[in-house]
Amino acid sequence: MYDFHVHSDFSMDCKYLMEEMVKGAIKNNMKSICFTDHVDYDVTVNKIDIDFRTHDYFKKVKQVKYKYKDHIEILAGVEIGMQPHLNKRYDKLISNNPFDFVLMSIHSIEGKDIHFDKFTHNKKPIDALIEYYEYLYQCVESFDNFDILGHIDYIDRYFEDDSSLPDFDEYEFIVRKILNLIIEKGKGIEINTAGKKYGLEYYHPKVEILNLYKALGGEILTIGSDAHSPEFIGYDYKFAEKLLRDVGFKYIYIYKERKKYPIHIA
Repeated sequence: MYDFHVHSDFSMDCKYLMEEMVKGAIKNNMKSICFTDHVDYDVTVNKIDIDFRTHDYFKKVKQVKYKYKDHIEILAGVEIGMQPHLNKRYDKLISNNPFDFVLMSIHSIEGKDIHFDKFTHNKKPIDALIEYYEYLYQCVESFDNFDILGHIDYIDRYFEDDSSLPDFDEYEFIVRKILNLIIEKGKGIEINTAGKKYGLEYYHPKVEILNLYKALGGEILTIGSDAHSPEFIGYDYKFAEKLLRDVGFKYIYIYKERKKYPIHIA
């Protein structure tokens, strides 16, 4: 089992040491994990940077990688919180560091954090969704130095009443546009099992998006738990595999030194 979305105390929103997360991964029978700690530049109304000292990060990864090499493979990635005006800053970060994997996610829109700044509040759900996906398209269009687009329908977590979400058909056109661009760029998407953890009835992305991605010719997928605590690593992994198999996917992918490798779904 391969979890390619794992956090540690190098992320602001995780209190667990890398070694604690590794022990949790071993306990949960993971074969390989990739740490994807947060770097989010220019966020919230205060325009703050959320990041970590890369020297310390790679030093710690090297320590746990060596200590637990007989039990699990440990890789070093990053989860960047993209906004179009940040493409040069992120390109510099990624180009100057030996990340195995780059996960690009959208946590903010025009500097407004979707969660903390309550982006969806006082908006019609369809308006918020269209604005989010149009911004997501701009992010993908403006940046190439990433591997996988994270939790595409992340915004679904943050509606006060998720029963108010419109049918996928109402905004399918803009999601289709994003997926076509992802495929054209040779990138992929993740299936992020944390959706259910946050009260949704589905993973990120919902099955309608997975079906559309498959229909458009998309093949590149990673599985990630978005774990911020040890017990959550590999969450629902086998069920996620089954869902991908049912949709028609034959492989998931893992990344090492920014190169992708297919893993046949059991």
